[in-house]
Amino acid sequence: MSDDSQQTPSPAERDTPTPVGGTDRPELEHHSGAVERARADLAAGRAWKARDRLTGHLTDNLDPEALELLGEVHYAMGDMPAAGAAWFGTGRRGQDVDEAIEAWRERHNDHFDQMWRSLPRTVRDNPGNPRVEALRRRAGADRTPTRPAPSAPSQDGGGGVDAAVVITVVLALLFVVCAIVGAVTVLRWMLPG
Repeated sequence: MSDDSQQTPSPAERDTPTPVGGTDRPELEHHSGAVERARADLAAGRAWKARDRLTGHLTDNLDPEALELLGEVHYAMGDMPAAGAAWFGTGRRGQDVDEAIEAWRERHNDHFDQMWRSLPRTVRDNPGNPRVEALRRRAGADRTPTRPAPSAPSQDGGGGVDAAVVITVVLALLFVVCAIVGAVTVLRWMLPG
């Protein structure tokens, strides 16, 4: 058996004949053992661990095989919407995929922004899949925000008063008033008349 046959699984051994976005680029198919370890977790009856392993792997890597397997794991665990989100980014087709995607759409009530955010980040970041691109356009994800981010400094020069400052001033005044009343009371006890 040659080294090439050990590294590249035959089409019969692979779960996913169609890569994400229809690409055949080998660098996108490298999964550095995550899929094999997830399959071992599944064989040992630890579907939750396989799910976590694949989710972690897909955080930084576009891996069509891992994405399809993640959908299968979610489907087997009964999490149809999560399976739909995973399979939406693949070229996989079938009744199970259609049911899962329908459950995913129902979970988000066809709110395209929520559906967009529920896709794995690597699927959102890598163009090429026509369905993902259509969702991107519907969600408005490729538009620039019309309002500044919450952490952005105010454009009006900071003219407003922060609520924390108001609360601090009120508490400080209350402390001073209580201190004065307490001092007067103590002086009355010490100096009669």
